[in-house]
Amino acid sequence: MTTPEHAGAAAQAAGLPTGEERRLHPLSWLFVLVSSIGRFLVPLVALLVLGGRSEDNWQLAAAGAGVAALVAGAVWRYFTWRYRIGSDSLFVRSGLLERSLRQIPFSRIHDVAVHQTLLHRLFDVAEVRLESASGDKPEARMQVLRLDEALALEQLIRRGGEIAVDPPVSHAGPAGQGELLLRLPTPEVIRLGLISNRGMVLVAGAFALAWQVAPEAGMAEAMTRYGRQAFGYAGSFAPGWTGAVMGALGMLVLALAVLRLLSVLLALVQYHDFQLAAHGRRLTVSRGLFTRRRNSVPRRRIQAWTLVESFTHRLFGRRSLGVDTAVVGQGSEERGLSELAPVATPDRCDELVRQLLPQADWPPGGWRGLHRLAWLRLSLGGTVFALVLAAAAGWRFGAWGLAGLLWIPWSAFVARQHARRTGFCVDAQLVAVREGWWSRHWRFAEIGKLQALQLRQGPLDRWLGMASVWFDTAGARSASAPLRIRYVDVQEARALMARLGPEVARRPLRW
Repeated sequence: MTTPEHAGAAAQAAGLPTGEERRLHPLSWLFVLVSSIGRFLVPLVALLVLGGRSEDNWQLAAAGAGVAALVAGAVWRYFTWRYRIGSDSLFVRSGLLERSLRQIPFSRIHDVAVHQTLLHRLFDVAEVRLESASGDKPEARMQVLRLDEALALEQLIRRGGEIAVDPPVSHAGPAGQGELLLRLPTPEVIRLGLISNRGMVLVAGAFALAWQVAPEAGMAEAMTRYGRQAFGYAGSFAPGWTGAVMGALGMLVLALAVLRLLSVLLALVQYHDFQLAAHGRRLTVSRGLFTRRRNSVPRRRIQAWTLVESFTHRLFGRRSLGVDTAVVGQGSEERGLSELAPVATPDRCDELVRQLLPQADWPPGGWRGLHRLAWLRLSLGGTVFALVLAAAAGWRFGAWGLAGLLWIPWSAFVARQHARRTGFCVDAQLVAVREGWWSRHWRFAEIGKLQALQLRQGPLDRWLGMASVWFDTAGARSASAPLRIRYVDVQEARALMARLGPEVARRPLRW
């Protein structure tokens, strides 16, 4: 496999840039066909397997017609799709009856993604996706190019975007090599698998598939049979309720062990040879065991930052560093660059932030606390839940249901811990918020990247004299915590609005 360090030489070998229109790789139709069949595989299998009696051949004919249509579409795309590289833009021409010509300036490309599956590696090709903030799909999806051509195009766009927007900067090493900021060795990737719960995705998918394929009665019977065997084996060591407890604990330990094993395997597949490198003003992340993914995005496209430290992170002395860019994934499709450090020590994460945001002071020292009654506001949800639980349990079990009210003191304790550790800091460059007790996170963004500010007050907030300030940034992911300063004194919240509003309006938005 050609490495990113050879991209500079590959650019000359590939003859880029050129003013002539070029076709994709001659085998691109095959990869388009494989991708299309992957999307329609489940309907085709369902048509063949569940369609009807074995002597009826219409299912086979319909499936054959569908595959033939997919082949025709893939070949048609190869002959009608062209691209041309200009001095500052990429031009894409497609269609025969209804023709279109799309111009994509290099300076507007937020992310350059180079993907290689095992099939791509076999033919020494790669898929290139050019992302911007204009919509819910890539600006251009090039299936496929020769690998040297793909890397040369990535480097050309990377340098073209820098020259068009920012002054050229010197690279730390030879041309195209960049500066390696973070690399995860295999033990660190295994540690990431032990920290995360990624195995739940595989468990949920396997359970859903088994529930759909196997008869419902058969699934219930199998679960009952294996459960009885486990409890019976535990009962042979300790009869009675002691054996039942031992059986339950044994099954729980086994489930956790299997879950962690699956999480480690999935982490090795997704994050093998993870590398974060800086190429001038762009950041590049490459990773993957079977499918190699390489994403490149300018630093200025980063809109917000998130540091995550869950309970399992703290057990291993690690954190995760993620970012939001204006490129947002749709559905299950992975798009853009979202992880700068999937797992690293707290000091290494802070060092990366200082290195990529040299103008900011991180970590900030002047954290400010919340309103003195913020814990009361935070415990409201738990209190309402406890009252509903006690009412439902009391209706079903009588006086024993009042035990649900024990959730109220626990909720108050958690709220006090949360309020004690939550804080915010606003300086000349950053708006930063830290939240959480059991699972903690730090969320921050440059003031120049804020898009809008909002002051929020509910009825209880007005009665307690507090308010919250919410900040909008581009490309915020649904899985990310919102950037917000919650439950501060109302006068302080209004002072923040009065201070930050003119600053946001004055500074130009560069994204």
